[in-house]
Amino acid sequence: MNIHFFKYQGAGNDFILIDHSASPVKDIDYEWVKKICDRRFGVGGDGLMFLTSHPDYDFEMLYFNSDGRPGSMCGNGGRCIVAFAKHLGIIDKETNFLAVDGPHYAKISAEGNWVELQMIDIDTISRDGEAYVLNTGSPHYVARMENLATYDVYHEGKAIRNNETYKKEGINVNFVEDKGDHLFVRTFERGVEDETYACGTGVTAVALSMALHKQQSGHLKTPVKVLGGDLSVEFDHNGRQFTNVFLCGPAEKVFEGELNW
Repeated sequence: MNIHFFKYQGAGNDFILIDHSASPVKDIDYEWVKKICDRRFGVGGDGLMFLTSHPDYDFEMLYFNSDGRPGSMCGNGGRCIVAFAKHLGIIDKETNFLAVDGPHYAKISAEGNWVELQMIDIDTISRDGEAYVLNTGSPHYVARMENLATYDVYHEGKAIRNNETYKKEGINVNFVEDKGDHLFVRTFERGVEDETYACGTGVTAVALSMALHKQQSGHLKTPVKVLGGDLSVEFDHNGRQFTNVFLCGPAEKVFEGELNW
């Protein structure tokens, strides 16, 4: 059976999207997902998403990592599926949809290529030595760094992701360099098991952690540069809790085609 697919990217985080709104998604072949996400033997992507219908929301987002397994929340994936939903005519200027970590609200530009996605509220950030650890829909480790452009993110991130503390469940490892007017972030992602060009839940985790580190409160907007471009994170911090958290950035269609299921 041939399946029509779309390829989207958000700041270099790329995804395969499939419209499954007419019927429920079931009996997923994880090896097939892994193959389609492979950059040599498939379409290639950091993950694959099904957009499916839901009785209480505009749509539901079902996300799979490039290793073929179901994933936790993906921020840039969430922004891309909102752009996809607009392309399909399911939504217009805003949406409420369901993801693995619960409901999400999002706004999208008239052109359909800029999405502001509301993330979950955060009230717990712990420490692992000098690093910060928190869950923004996916678990994240945040370490401050200098000279990040030349840092060995792959090997150092892989070592932390697979150490005794995090090996069983896995964790996404973010390194951040404070550039003054923006944060520069690089991320090793579990499920991809490599450095990606961007990680939405990761830059969100970094922005919140750095606000805590700098003892900043009020309404804050944090510009973030990643390997794939520019993002920003807006939120309110009252000293105890982070609320009204929005991940903002581009979400663009790359191409579309046919897959043989």
